[in-house]
Amino acid sequence: MINKQRKDYLNWDEYFMGIARLSSMRSKDPNTQVGSCIVGNDNRILSIGYNGAPNGYPDNNFPWDRNGDMQNTKYAYVCHSEMNAILNYRGSRKDLESARIYVDLFPCNECAKLIIQSGIKEVIYLSDKYKDTDSTIISKKMFDECGVKYHGMTIDKDIVISLHNDK
Repeated sequence: MINKQRKDYLNWDEYFMGIARLSSMRSKDPNTQVGSCIVGNDNRILSIGYNGAPNGYPDNNFPWDRNGDMQNTKYAYVCHSEMNAILNYRGSRKDLESARIYVDLFPCNECAKLIIQSGIKEVIYLSDKYKDTDSTIISKKMFDECGVKYHGMTIDKDIVISLHNDK
């Protein structure tokens, strides 16, 4: 038997993180774009999400500022990618149990609660740039106590997504 298959294809982790990264490109946040991809045990995508304004809140009226009083910054209003991915899921909640979530940025403590409550049992992330903040420390403490595994990953190869076909 002659093996002629490609050798440079994406592994599952690269593929699902690529979907999360592509989803983040839908975010209109001028500073931080985050995407999530929830995957079942059978390597089927269950749901995706990105950070953005709540449904029905016009993006052009949304306060995207990072600094100022609470009412005029994005923090009181924005829906995180993990929240959106969980809420976008339309199947049986049982399918989320033992699923894993791929996310650009390590989840905050509010998203950690949603992940735990939904039954997701593994978090794979690219960046942990806020690892020293209370929010991330609390997230990790809750994940540890509730048996949710988490680990970072790196993408060894440059993944370029072309949205047109030159063939």
